[in-house]
Amino acid sequence: MFTKLDHTFVVCAYGDSPYLSDCLASLQLQTEKTNVIIATSTPSQYIDAIARAADIQVCVNDESGGIASDWNYALSCADTRLVTIAHQDDVYDERYVEHMLEQVNNISKPLIYFTNYGEIRDNTYLNNSPISAVKCLLLKPLALGEGASTLMKRSSIAFGNAICCPSVTYNLECIHQPVFKAGMRSNLDWEAWEKLSTIEGSFVYDERIGMYHRVHEGSETSACIADNVRIQEDLAMLEKFWPKPIARFINKMYKFAQTLNG
Repeated sequence: MFTKLDHTFVVCAYGDSPYLSDCLASLQLQTEKTNVIIATSTPSQYIDAIARAADIQVCVNDESGGIASDWNYALSCADTRLVTIAHQDDVYDERYVEHMLEQVNNISKPLIYFTNYGEIRDNTYLNNSPISAVKCLLLKPLALGEGASTLMKRSSIAFGNAICCPSVTYNLECIHQPVFKAGMRSNLDWEAWEKLSTIEGSFVYDERIGMYHRVHEGSETSACIADNVRIQEDLAMLEKFWPKPIARFINKMYKFAQTLNG
């Protein structure tokens, strides 16, 4: 049985994001209040000032190993069984923790919990987008209670990275660390889901919108699309599920969806 005492939000802060305060506020307004800390590899007076104002601890990663290092460090900062790596630019629904606890306590061995998501574009909150609709379709079997099946777990991510990374809560009791492997910029989360899909346990998908992902030109997602890193990494991931000719065909279709910055 999990309670709110078993959960921590670890906010990955990088640089001086103007959206960090909004993210922290959404975490502190949860109907089920849990632990909130900040993890950063780029400490600054700006981050420290925001953390002091919110009375939140800052943990500093002294290793400069890229995103994988930052995310693995974030998981290591928490002392709880359940951890959500919150992205500094995003905003969480006030009932995220409430719904998460409700869902994971109904599953015998949850590996990860994750939700549907909305987008923030030009400060406008959007509940539907073409790419999120496709992801919802891919994840539908998991929503119907098939999240413990290896076939269903793998099929849900075989056509693309359908799981919204900042919506994910990790059950560290069931997952071996480090979770993320260095070497990828865009798809290190997809690579982690692929690895987790092969072990016993459930992917717990909540069709309700649990958070809003901010899409803007300064995001790492946008940067990866701009320099074609994501296209290359998508193909590498698709080849983990499909023969190379099929993987290349799917990648061509997926390339168009990336123009929507999903």
